[in-house]
Amino acid sequence: MCESAAYIVRKDGKEELVMESVGVLKTDGGTVVLRSIFGEEMRVEANLREMNLVGHRIVLEERPS
Repeated sequence: MCESAAYIVRKDGKEELVMESVGVLKTDGGTVVLRSIFGEEMRVEANLREMNLVGHRIVLEERPS
């Protein structure tokens, strides 16, 4: 399978899993839209920091408020 896990790095530097089995990642303005292979969708106010396709890992960075 080609899905990835998505993590967010919070302002305090801690990393948190936000979604497993991500199949689609889109940006919509300042929002990252994640959709799992099961149809679950999540919108996160974040910037894309890294996508490691080989490692199946997406890292987002919490946007400053």
